[in-house]
Amino acid sequence: MSEPAPPFEVRFVEGVTPDKWLRIWAGRHPDSPVQALPDDDPLPALRDGSVSMAFVRLPVDRDGLHVIPLYDEVPVVVAPRDHPIAAFDTVAVADLAGESLLQPPSQVPEWREVADDDRISAAAAVEPMTVRQAVATVAAGVGILVLPMSVARVHHRKDVVSRPVDGVAPSSVGLAWRVDDEDPRVEAFIGVVRGRTERSSRGGDASAPTRQDTRASDAATRHPRPSARGASGSAGRQGGGRTGGTRGGTPGRKGTNGTKGGGSGRRGRR
Repeated sequence: MSEPAPPFEVRFVEGVTPDKWLRIWAGRHPDSPVQALPDDDPLPALRDGSVSMAFVRLPVDRDGLHVIPLYDEVPVVVAPRDHPIAAFDTVAVADLAGESLLQPPSQVPEWREVADDDRISAAAAVEPMTVRQAVATVAAGVGILVLPMSVARVHHRKDVVSRPVDGVAPSSVGLAWRVDDEDPRVEAFIGVVRGRTERSSRGGDASAPTRQDTRASDAATRHPRPSARGASGSAGRQGGGRTGGTRGGTPGRKGTNGTKGGGSGRRGRR
């Protein structure tokens, strides 16, 4: 009698919602359940083999890992509900130069470039907080936060408002796994996330990404996107999904398919 396969566990950072992919997986592989758990920093568990795959925010240390970019998220500024930004659909990062940032300046380098030394020093001295605590501090009128749109939605409160920020690089989400992991379920799960059909997701070398996955990952490393607005358009066109632009102050998340046309990446091939 063969031994049962080890558990297939996936971790995901805050703001990532894997429910759709898990439903597709369950329909295709009912005898091979996936356990998906939230994790603020899933990389240690991924590297030590505790989990098989992880949805992470890029960039990450790629040593020993395969990483493919999935989609970009528009950054938003979170401020008290009565803050002047509530009157606008989008806000330029330069307009936030005089605000008190409630997170390390290194997390928002574009704000650091326009803020004065006193503001930067004050932000660097802020005591570490969870996102929930920081949003509560924002609600008290102490300062602002710049977060990925999905994270801001998770922690939304009636006494705060959020608006997309122009001039801040988007937050990119990627899927990571170990280069030495030969579990065929890895390749199958990549197929689900990348939107491949059930037929095309079967087989393949589970220890390495597909050629199109490697090209997408390398391109994202060589050509980082300079701004949220520019990135939204570019990623949306490549992903084949509807972009979550900043019109009307309701940004959305782009599609997960990172190749043109949502297929194999070869133009015109059906």
